[in-house]
Amino acid sequence: MKKLDVITIGRSSVDLYGAQVGGRLEDMGSFNKYIGGSPTNIACGAARLGLKSGLITRVGDEHMGRFIREQLQREGVDVQGVKTDPARLTALVLLGIRGEDQFPLIFYRENCADMALSEDDIEETFIADARAVVATGTHLSNPRTEAAVLKALRLARAHGACTALDIDYRPNLWGLAGHGAGESRFIESAAVTKKLQGTLHLFDLIVGTEEEFHIAGGSIDTVVALRAVRALTPATLVCKRGAKGAVAFAAAIPDNLDDGEMGPGFPIEVFNVLGAGDGFFAGLLRGWLDDASWPKALEYANACGAFAVSRHGCTPAYPSWEELQFFLKRGIKVKALRHDTELEQIHWATNRSGDWSECRVFAFDHRSQLEQMDGYTLARGGAFKELCLEAALEVQGGKPGYGILCDNRIGRRALHAASGSGLWIGRPCERPGSRPLSFEPELGSDCGALGEWARENVVKVLCFCHPDDDSATRAAQEESVKRLFEASRRNNLEFLLEIVASKVGAVDDETMATLIRQFYAAGIYPDWWKLEPLASAAAWDAACKAIEEHDRYTRGIVVLGLDAPDAELAASFRVAAGFPLVKGFAVGRTIFGEVARAWFKGETSDEAAVAEMARRYRRLCEIWDEARATAREKAA
Repeated sequence: MKKLDVITIGRSSVDLYGAQVGGRLEDMGSFNKYIGGSPTNIACGAARLGLKSGLITRVGDEHMGRFIREQLQREGVDVQGVKTDPARLTALVLLGIRGEDQFPLIFYRENCADMALSEDDIEETFIADARAVVATGTHLSNPRTEAAVLKALRLARAHGACTALDIDYRPNLWGLAGHGAGESRFIESAAVTKKLQGTLHLFDLIVGTEEEFHIAGGSIDTVVALRAVRALTPATLVCKRGAKGAVAFAAAIPDNLDDGEMGPGFPIEVFNVLGAGDGFFAGLLRGWLDDASWPKALEYANACGAFAVSRHGCTPAYPSWEELQFFLKRGIKVKALRHDTELEQIHWATNRSGDWSECRVFAFDHRSQLEQMDGYTLARGGAFKELCLEAALEVQGGKPGYGILCDNRIGRRALHAASGSGLWIGRPCERPGSRPLSFEPELGSDCGALGEWARENVVKVLCFCHPDDDSATRAAQEESVKRLFEASRRNNLEFLLEIVASKVGAVDDETMATLIRQFYAAGIYPDWWKLEPLASAAAWDAACKAIEEHDRYTRGIVVLGLDAPDAELAASFRVAAGFPLVKGFAVGRTIFGEVARAWFKGETSDEAAVAEMARRYRRLCEIWDEARATAREKAA
């Protein structure tokens, strides 16, 4: 059994996409950063569709190169073949969306890292572990990278792998157009045609637009070009035809392209064609490697291309396998797919990265509780939260499944220091104790400050609410939570909703479930729920069912502590741990409360404070892990 389904080889860049739509690239005021490059996009798109993919490329030994490597890992792409070039910079691309037919782009690829790929970078053991290898045309344009590609193809064939070519013709990357002509898709060139034709016999599958087959076949008549390619290779040829869909030719080329094998197309709004071909190829790979019929493979491919043209960015637009299956079953409801609320929820929820199946969180986002302690000042409060982070990192020890809740008002230095540590990081937005809910002033009335947040921060908001709330209070709080939720999604931040009912009114086994359903009815779909300890297994069962009936892809629930002693927390953990949807806990004052009071009074040292908080946090982790293990044993 081979470890990988597919390895792609070639370009890898950072795409800086203009955030404004409809204007010139010259006038863009801000950019969104994504990974890019045809083989990089294809590898990510294939991984989202459930294929085990890998990439062979080079990146620079700098921030952008590390971004590509880390994002590939988040997407589930094997990075064994991603080499770091110590001398060259990672390639950049600046892109914009001017209109349906104008997509200006500039390639910053002078002596870039991926064009330094060499034969030495091609590892036989890596290639031998793949069912298929996909090459792209740009890396045939340079003798050094061409040698690397040809070696990979020879090894693929020697080890029984299938081979595929995405013609991916960019005239200016072949030196045929200037830097300002990145949008150009076709310039005739006998030299390029000769170069491509010298390699076509190496492939089992060749994919391109009509213009790309024109350059490969040496004719601007598509049928003539396809026949010229067919004369050189028995490969299946897949020709992309824009709004007409795509057609596959496994044998002779007919007089009419419509006589080839076709899959259904999807009449959706075209918003952005950049990266659509890469999404198409990813979908095609899923069908091809599954031995699906060509009509079925083309259905996957056309659907993935439809997602790509309807969204901003390349890789971020591609669907997960669950999303694709849902779309094919349900069909089109909104032609602008990015405005299809149901589809976008599945897209978001099934493409999140990171394994948080266990989440043990040290919550020190408290503000008012610290401000009321003897000896508190803002500076000392910040210093104490740095000690909290130190304790959290000591317990984490580089292991997965640990996190913190930390604010930006008192705990800013700790919050920023936690970035990149591997901790799950939640950050509060509410004014402490507010009811009706109101936000910290720094957030802005439109929640616009979320655009400044680190992308690994989880937006957390605490809402004190109860099913018996009057209609005005309920409406006001739901409006605030929804405004924050929508702003979180716009900024690609996960969202945690904490709800506490016991401090508002009497609770029973249905109280939490009722509140959960109310928030879903308001159009709020939290990635995470943070719930107070529920009194019974029946209450937990009702709450979990309320979540699962609305969002089967939720991250899950963490249990808060409410300053309970260890014995009470242990009892609540034993009940909660029996429900798989509960992923862990988020506890604060039980860990830091007594330590903080002593520390602010000068009665304990920094070292002693860190040691004691680490001891308490570690003990809670042990209590949770024991409760979870016991629950699993009972369920077995």
